[in-house]
Amino acid sequence: MNKSFIKKWESQVKKGTLTFIALNVLKNKELYGYEFIEEIKEKTTIEIAEGTFYPLINRLAKEGLVISKWVEQESGIPRKYYSLTKTGKQTLSEMQTYWDTLTSSIKKITK
Repeated sequence: MNKSFIKKWESQVKKGTLTFIALNVLKNKELYGYEFIEEIKEKTTIEIAEGTFYPLINRLAKEGLVISKWVEQESGIPRKYYSLTKTGKQTLSEMQTYWDTLTSSIKKITK
């Protein structure tokens, strides 16, 4: 078995699906960075570092899919919360349709 090849492939699959995962995490609630990272950790086997999260969330914001707002805390520093825009929700819906078709096709060919 070529472990190097498998590692590269896994990395590409993760990178290719991270946007889809991120939008899904934000579809029902707004989260701040640490909560976002923990939510992915809890619901998937994917580890996401801050060094991955912030470029990703900034790219999504630049694309108009995510907005952010600062929220003051009773104690401590303010937190920046992220949520989907209307465009983000529409984009996620289109991505979900594609994902469903893709996974259905993959299941058919891998049986």
